[in-house]
Amino acid sequence: MLLTLTTTYRPATDLGHLLVKHPDRAHSFDVPVGTAHVFYPEAGEERCTAALLLDVDPLRLAGARGGGRGRQQAPTPDSFTLGRYVNDRPYAASSLLSSALSRVYRSALRGESRERPKLARTPIPLQVRVPVLRCRGGADVAVRLFGPLGWAVTATPIPLDERHPEWGDSRYVDLTLTGTLRVSDALNHLYVLLPVLDDAKHYWVAPDEVDKLLRAGEGWLADHPERDLITRRYLAHRRALAGLALARLTERQPTDEPAVDEATGDEASVGGGQVAARRASLAARRREAVLGALAEAGAGRVLDLGCGGGALLAALVGDRRFTEIVGTDVSAHALNLAARRLRLDRLPERQRGRIRLWQSALTYRDDRLRGYDAAVLMEVIEHVDPPRLPALEDAVLGHARPATVVVTTPNVEYNVRYEGLPAGRFRHADHRFEWTRAEFAAWVDRVSATYGYTAATSGVGDDDPEVGTPTQLVVLTRKENA
Repeated sequence: MLLTLTTTYRPATDLGHLLVKHPDRAHSFDVPVGTAHVFYPEAGEERCTAALLLDVDPLRLAGARGGGRGRQQAPTPDSFTLGRYVNDRPYAASSLLSSALSRVYRSALRGESRERPKLARTPIPLQVRVPVLRCRGGADVAVRLFGPLGWAVTATPIPLDERHPEWGDSRYVDLTLTGTLRVSDALNHLYVLLPVLDDAKHYWVAPDEVDKLLRAGEGWLADHPERDLITRRYLAHRRALAGLALARLTERQPTDEPAVDEATGDEASVGGGQVAARRASLAARRREAVLGALAEAGAGRVLDLGCGGGALLAALVGDRRFTEIVGTDVSAHALNLAARRLRLDRLPERQRGRIRLWQSALTYRDDRLRGYDAAVLMEVIEHVDPPRLPALEDAVLGHARPATVVVTTPNVEYNVRYEGLPAGRFRHADHRFEWTRAEFAAWVDRVSATYGYTAATSGVGDDDPEVGTPTQLVVLTRKENA
């Protein structure tokens, strides 16, 4: 089975430093089920590809599945006698390839590089290809799992027989992922999601698998809209282990702010009640600022775009000035969380009539969003890959065209005040960028001129004389006749 990782970051051969595998050599590693080979089909200044080829020995694979005395083997797609020797395991990406990744790219998975430490922390353009991947549930599942992590996903079903298209598609896909991510993040996504898509493991799933999942899913799994599905499948549908993992994920669910004291910059103690209070303080001040801007604009019909779990929606519902409230999110899981937060099933019919929740992607035009008084993008744009921002701008400011648009986003200059936040790291693992005040101002100038809006910028949080406020805010007001 084969997996390739390609970059066009220049010099592209620095990929060898990140993977700790020299591009001019072929590397081989003994693994429990065979031999893993790493080689570079191309290695130039402008483009470099590292290939991981896992050569599975069927006899060793069958022995690896035997298990110990009294141990129950995890269910596999070939759990019958002949299937131990005749199966798709040597060819289709699965937990076998995931295990090889952890063996071969151990340092890269941890984000370590002695020669290029700064580059290891930097998102770079990447393309991943897995030519044959068993994908239980079809290609759509691959999109649902990798898409929220910043990947552009192409999952092409492989026909059962190219000579007989009428037979339909097989259970395998040819997977290509394209995005700008850190190499460590890319490898951890693959390490977790390859066996999840296959929905089988070649070894017994013991309680220590929970630790492996949480370690590899650090910074992205807790927020993933398919978190429950990923957890269940990764842990081989063992309810007790899945429940434990989900409970621990809930405990460590990240916020948009690092675990530090906003006022002093001192790192807060883990698990202390003051941490939550301080985090909530900036979040609450953001919501208050947004509500104030909406009230000043006289908005009655409001869109909360990228509403997530519904924190702002709850504040909007509590203010009778807002007569119609719509929350949108690309994640159905997030919308379910918002519905539970708002207790839609318990609200009186009159109250419930003010609220609607719609699944919608902000980078696509949606006619349902036209004609509203105001739209809010609160801590949303930084979760969008920069090449996709123009599509968001067109969908919101060009197509939906609300009279008022309120946008908030982090001020990256303020990050130096967070001693618990390593240099060069964003406040949240899913942030695709964080802007300086000058970068934010340039973006505001461009979109307001392009789409016919006036702009009033301000900040939220304590104003530091050197680095400004932790949150940047702009109110865009549509010009008359624009």
